[in-house]
Amino acid sequence: MRLLISFAALFLSVILLQLSSGGVGPLDVLSGTQLGFTNQQIGLLGSAHFVGFFLGCWGAPRLLGTVGHSRAFAAFTAAGAIGLLSHMMVLDPYAWALMRVASGFCVAGCYTVVEAWLQAKVTNETRGRTMGAYRVVDTSGSLAAQMIIGVLAPASYVSYNLLAILCCAALIPLVLTRLPQPETPEKGRLRPKLAIDRSPLAVAAVVVAALSSASFRMVGPIYGQEVGLTAGQIAWFLSAFVLGGALAQFPVGWLADKFDRRWVLIWLSAASMLSCAVTVMSAGMGTQAIFLAATFFGLTTFPIYSVAASHAHDFASSSERVELSAALMFWFAVGAIFAPYIASVLIEGFGPVALFTMISVGHGVLVLFGLTRMRARPTATKRTPYVYAPRTSFTIGRLMRRSRERDAP
Repeated sequence: MRLLISFAALFLSVILLQLSSGGVGPLDVLSGTQLGFTNQQIGLLGSAHFVGFFLGCWGAPRLLGTVGHSRAFAAFTAAGAIGLLSHMMVLDPYAWALMRVASGFCVAGCYTVVEAWLQAKVTNETRGRTMGAYRVVDTSGSLAAQMIIGVLAPASYVSYNLLAILCCAALIPLVLTRLPQPETPEKGRLRPKLAIDRSPLAVAAVVVAALSSASFRMVGPIYGQEVGLTAGQIAWFLSAFVLGGALAQFPVGWLADKFDRRWVLIWLSAASMLSCAVTVMSAGMGTQAIFLAATFFGLTTFPIYSVAASHAHDFASSSERVELSAALMFWFAVGAIFAPYIASVLIEGFGPVALFTMISVGHGVLVLFGLTRMRARPTATKRTPYVYAPRTSFTIGRLMRRSRERDAP
């Protein structure tokens, strides 16, 4: 308990950051629609967020080495607050895209600082409890962030100012914590090809995971509006997806540890195709049916990244784990950059059903590729344990490394 209390300031900063960054995506969709932005322009905002996320993941470790943890965190939160406050000053979708780059940069940078701080302070004995608490805090903040748009008026100074206040408030617990600032972590190398070398299937799976998650979170509110959901109902729609993903972690983790992970990926993708069809069919069956379908969609799509990461680590040595985790995050970010914009273009041309058609096609390709890869080589004889892997920063692999070692002390 003392351990969790000692990290309370860091965890509070994470919750406030989640409320701010998680709320801006759906709010931008509702605001953009009210201001007359096209679906393509709204999709561009989601892609711009992940461009900033990628830049933040890349640049944050270097900034940490230059100015330290607290100052780096202050710089990232300032960038996020500026991006939020600027929204209602310039009502242009392309200007908003630049502001969303700042928001994505803030998210990745702040998570890098928090995770580097945790990594420096945990021991092998406390790592499991700390990571468990961190996952609960992160998921809870994500759930609450989806709900916040139900009370925020679209295209309003007050709404964006509130999110900016939450972003700035995330700075207070961390800079006032009595924990001594840790040593600056060593700069890790980013080797995207390492993930391809260890498991092409895992790379394909994390890209498809990004296709599902990023397009649903960033463009899902457009779908919700098209099928007649109100702003409050869209909040429940997005929260149902996150809740489904959280509920899936334990049973999917048990399956991934017990059976061939390639089969788990294949069956998850097949179930994802089914969940896409169920979500589309639920559109005319009332809001409760839509919420249940979104939960089912989260159950089937959300765990794919963690299963893919565990499969890739089965073929990696202990010394490669940190770089492999960063490489998988890189491929997820690449997929997340393109997915929202492509989804919005398809919705513009073919209607809201196109969102889930695109996701379903991606999972169909993953099923075929998974079956092909099963014929290319046998599964690993010694496997790492399944670990729920948050998609937060390139440095998350440092925290997860020991969790993947069965015989770690």
